[in-house]
This record gives sequence, structure tokens and C-alpha cells, in this order.
Amino acid sequence: MEPTLINGIPAHPLLVHAVVVLVPLTALCLVACAAWPSILRRFGLALPGLALISLALVPLTTSAGEWLEERVQETTLVEKHAELGDELLPWTIGMLAVAALVWFAYRHLAVPEHRPAGSTDTAARPRAAVWAIAVLLSVVVAVGSVVQVYRIGDSGAKSVWRGSLSATAN
Repeated sequence: MEPTLINGIPAHPLLVHAVVVLVPLTALCLVACAAWPSILRRFGLALPGLALISLALVPLTTSAGEWLEERVQETTLVEKHAELGDELLPWTIGMLAVAALVWFAYRHLAVPEHRPAGSTDTAARPRAAVWAIAVLLSVVVAVGSVVQVYRIGDSGAKSVWRGSLSATAN
């Protein structure tokens, strides 16, 4: 079942709204959870779940976009938009992978909240390195995803609206 129309309206512009909201929201949550484990404690599995939903929406939206692309006038702007749209999937795969890594690292490498007085934590250095890497990866995939969503949206808006507006009101 390929998404084509929803209530007689092309599905692509409707699905795009979900992607434009959920991908940056996932990116923000990912960085926040990686940087502050106390936030991740509250999120739990919701973080990888949100990343999975964002990932699932991308191929659904691009598939609907390909259907629509075959039914609109072919222009270089439409082609550029379609090419940029295909480049979002690797970023959302990366966000899901890093979200799973952050969740897994928190579950298995979290610092015990109550250590006996005088005890030493021999795993503190590797734990800190894992968290530093998780934060760095989170920032990279979050920024990459949000920038790509912006680039896709900008090219899509130009392909629809360039040349069809007047500077003065009718």
C-alpha cells in the first residue's frame, strides 16, 4: 500500500508536516538525553521510539513524494527537491542508531546513584569516554538531520512557490 492521496489531497505535503516536526524534535531530544542522563532517565524507551517513528516517516514521505513527482511538471527545482529528500534517510537511520546507543549506554553504563563511602569507581574513565562519544555523535546526527530537513523544505517551497506569487495583492 503506497501513500498517494489522503481525502483527495496528495499525501506528500501532509506527511511532510510530520517529518518537519518529528525529525527536529527527535534531534533535540537526542542531544538533551545524551548530554543530561537525568533527562534520559525520564524518557526511557521513548527516545529510540521517537527516533524509530521519525525514521519510518521518511521513506513513507519520500514514496508519496515520488508518486507526486510523476504528476507535476518536471522542473530542475522539483528534481533538486527530490534528490535532497532522498538524502534524509541516512541521517534518520543515524539518529535511531545513536538513540539506541545512548539508551543502551545509559542502561548498562550508568553511574550507580548510591555508592558506599570510600569506594572507587574503576570504570569511570571508560564510562566518561562512552558518554563523550555519545554526546558528540548525537550532536552530529542531530545537526545533520535538522540541516537536511531545512534544505529539503527550502527546495520544496521554492519548487512550489517560485514564480507563482505577486509582490502586490490582487
